[in-house]
Amino acid sequence: MSRGRPGTRHYTVVCSSCGTRYEDDGLILDCSRRHEPAFLRTEYADIPAGAGAGAGVSAASGADTGLFRHAPLLPVARTFPGVPGPVVHHAERLGRRIGLDRLWVAFNGYWPERGAQLPTCTFKDLEAYTVLGRLPAAPPVLVIPSAGNTAAAFAWAATRHQVPCLLVVPAPAMERMRFPAPLDPCVRIVVLDGAATYSDTIACADLLARLPGHHAEGGARNVGRRDGLGTVMLAAAEALGRLPETYVQAVGSGTGAIGAHEAARRVRGEGERLPRLLMCQNAPFAPLHEAWRATGQAPAHREHEPLARELTNRRPPFTVRGGVRDVLAESGGDVRCTDNEAALSALALFEEVEGIDIEPGAGVALAALAEAVVAGQVRRDELVLLNITGGGRARQARDLALVPARPWLRVPWPGREEGPRLVAEQVERRLTGTGTGAVVVGEGV
Repeated sequence: MSRGRPGTRHYTVVCSSCGTRYEDDGLILDCSRRHEPAFLRTEYADIPAGAGAGAGVSAASGADTGLFRHAPLLPVARTFPGVPGPVVHHAERLGRRIGLDRLWVAFNGYWPERGAQLPTCTFKDLEAYTVLGRLPAAPPVLVIPSAGNTAAAFAWAATRHQVPCLLVVPAPAMERMRFPAPLDPCVRIVVLDGAATYSDTIACADLLARLPGHHAEGGARNVGRRDGLGTVMLAAAEALGRLPETYVQAVGSGTGAIGAHEAARRVRGEGERLPRLLMCQNAPFAPLHEAWRATGQAPAHREHEPLARELTNRRPPFTVRGGVRDVLAESGGDVRCTDNEAALSALALFEEVEGIDIEPGAGVALAALAEAVVAGQVRRDELVLLNITGGGRARQARDLALVPARPWLRVPWPGREEGPRLVAEQVERRLTGTGTGAVVVGEGV
């Protein structure tokens, strides 16, 4: 695999609905034919058929360590040196505390003693570098909405490799935008001040992606994002020598769980069962849980109340072909919901037993898993992989001198009805130099 300049692509992009095949241009997000909403997916040329998960992953591994050791199973035209990957270990003591004999943890964050070195402390680093590695040689400006973690991952990856991007975040997200060095001016952060939520950033990004020279990153529709997150499953299969029986992850959109499922499908051996997906959400805002349980209720308008705000996606890809509903059904999976109190207890438990802090979303996953064990949904002897989607942020802050990012533009949020249009106007004026009434801070960072 080449480094630096994009090279030959070793995969094909295929529509999950009609089967139309595309040669990837690094930007395609949707099938061009008219049919139900459907994800594109990747097919790779060199996966050994029926070899088993452990053998398949080993055969796919390249000379790199970290994320890009799995480059033959990633939709990338180039790789980047020194990008860490997930770290998988047998969590015996933690398992005993929640009633499991075979609990394994995929830790995605900063934990030097375990060899975990993800630069922005969450598994969003995996998707950011994969999406950037998929891009064409002269990419447009990627427009990316985020509650914080995704923006941080793309900001740092784009800074390191000079890829222009426009990030849209609510004001609380800036707490997570701290880096080992200043960001490059090619990274522009638009902050929505006031009561804006993650869902509001998505609505704004939809309009901003229509600006000349800009392009939507695509979220769950981007095969680079899903396959990058799917390396958690590849790393686990390599460590275990097989696929886990159950895969547990906190979800907002469900993109990471879909990616894990797609990765498992690629590398499973003949007759090997796919891992059962246990997706976890944080009450009181749990639209995927409500949709899966078919309650008929509209998503609660309470996005500020969950502990794990990174999970508050109002428009998760539930009914899209190849989306959450399909992977839950194919894997025999389920969606569980837990509350803030249980998640806080789980955060404390993990740090007590394992010795490292974890993110609120990871606490939601651990709490939901513990509750599933008590309910008899997960057997004591089941081989379980728990995705700790973020951790070590407090440890990193103690170890490293981090530089706060500076917004390129701050816009007072006027409300959901007029907000996206007004934000788009302010950004366009800033880009074209025609002046703006918004509060502007800095030229880049």
